[in-house]
Amino acid sequence: MSKIYASIWSNDQASEMAKFYKSVFKGTKIGNTSYWGSNPMGVKEGSVLTIHLTLLGQKVMLLNGFTKMPFNESVSFVIPCKNQREIDYYWKKLSSGCGKPVQCGWVIDRFGVHWQVVPAEFDKWNTSKNKKKKEAVMHAMWQMVKLDHAKLKKAFERA
Repeated sequence: MSKIYASIWSNDQASEMAKFYKSVFKGTKIGNTSYWGSNPMGVKEGSVLTIHLTLLGQKVMLLNGFTKMPFNESVSFVIPCKNQREIDYYWKKLSSGCGKPVQCGWVIDRFGVHWQVVPAEFDKWNTSKNKKKKEAVMHAMWQMVKLDHAKLKKAFERA
């Protein structure tokens, strides 16, 4: 069992989010669901409170807080992809249905959750002790919206 897991707050879309993420992340398991009891907030008793998921092996809790709490890019989920096909797949799925592509491999899904869709090697490239290689990757990335695995790899190898 994980010692820590993410909670994603929504007003009242946890059920929709669970279905969407299950369609995006193959192998997603929907776990326990809890429901609101009587409460001072006026939320209908029996409404979904939380839904637990396992996305790519990571436990996540979706929470219906029934209070609008906006997401921002200060917290995001990183999806390390082994090839361009995976990058394209997650990019297309997460940006569908009013999702929004953002610079440097970021995409905001239809619920407002921020994702970074990156090559699996990105951490290695970004932490390289070779300053020229690291900077070459960063400069290449800054020119992109959806990341191009081959161009980033080439930038790293040529520097």
